Amino acid sequence: MERVLVTGGAGFIGSHLCERLIHDGCDVICLDNYFTGSKDNIRHLLGYDRFELVRHDVTTPYYAEVDKVYNLACPASPVHYQYNPIKTIKTSFYGALNMLGLAKRVKANILQASTSEVYGDPAIHPQVESYWGNVNPIGSRSCYDEGKRAAETLFMDYYRQHRLRIKIVRIFNTYGPRMNPNDGRVVSNFIVQALSGKDITVYGDGSQTRSFQYIDDLVEGLVRMMRTGDDFIGPVNIGNPGEFSMLELANQVIRLTNSSSKIIFAPLPADDPKQRKPDISLAYEKLEGWQPTVKLEEGLKKTIAYFDKML
Repeated sequence: MERVLVTGGAGFIGSHLCERLIHDGCDVICLDNYFTGSKDNIRHLLGYDRFELVRHDVTTPYYAEVDKVYNLACPASPVHYQYNPIKTIKTSFYGALNMLGLAKRVKANILQASTSEVYGDPAIHPQVESYWGNVNPIGSRSCYDEGKRAAETLFMDYYRQHRLRIKIVRIFNTYGPRMNPNDGRVVSNFIVQALSGKDITVYGDGSQTRSFQYIDDLVEGLVRMMRTGDDFIGPVNIGNPGEFSMLELANQVIRLTNSSSKIIFAPLPADDPKQRKPDISLAYEKLEGWQPTVKLEEGLKKTIAYFDKML
């Protein structure tokens, strides 16, 4: 039985990963400080003997005997990571440093949940892993963007200097049940506004695009990445290459919720990327033919049902 540590395990993505690992027969330690995570996300797992919940902040060291580490801990939405930007970059950097130290001590495999934000406002489209990005190092989003870039640097240096068995995954926009309704992400924003009968706020003119990946597809990609041999460490893009404008998404949410909401426009936030679309050919090649299987409409229906019940 593998013993697996998931940092940020009570968060949106972490809770789904913990659930998958439990069902795969692993012994799971879920680490979270509940800044953005919630016990409600993992309450259904508390009855499992193979699940252990620990309240801990990854900016301080943690010690455990484990076989694998998934480092997911970090606020990931602008509302949360800009609330305390110094804490955000400390979480990215010290969290990575502490988990790498743990993995080195116990000779564990370790996966870093990086982000498509390392590409910034990309000058190439779609984004491939070899692209170095176009990131503002002193902007309001930099605490997250540069924090994740620094974490990737740490992982690569531990690999080169200590031959640590690392994996780096760059996660693109992901949505699904257990998203925080107040996290400011576009999918949750639109759904909550539509279900509440409020106007749907589109920033800019709505022509900017994103690619939306359902949570089950992401978790499958993470698990497959961890299973790859030591000859492949990444980084690898995990996302859905289907590309939609914000206006397209807003109209689809209105249709699926049968809402009377109207679309209103607001100024575009600083450093907001105009385009975001992953090239996933490397993931398909290296991760046993991985590719997203959940279509946007199908995933939105499941997410809407979750929020409808919550609200």
